Amino acid sequence: MTPALAAACRRAVHVVTADGQVLRAGRACLFVLGQLGWPGPARLLALPPLIWLVEAAYRVVAAHRPFFARFLFTK
Repeated sequence: MTPALAAACRRAVHVVTADGQVLRAGRACLFVLGQLGWPGPARLLALPPLIWLVEAAYRVVAAHRPFFARFLFTK
């Protein structure tokens, strides 16, 4: 892994698809959502202007991970 890729991975989740396409941030999350059995909502959210909202929401959550972790991922 290159230093540039390591830095990018610290900022956003990355997915490499079977055909070699690299997805990051909100698009990567939608890909995972589709693979987990929710392909319809994932396809719908991937359409403009919804994908823009997904990417914006991803940026907000990624920028404030400790805050969201306190409330969303508790026992």
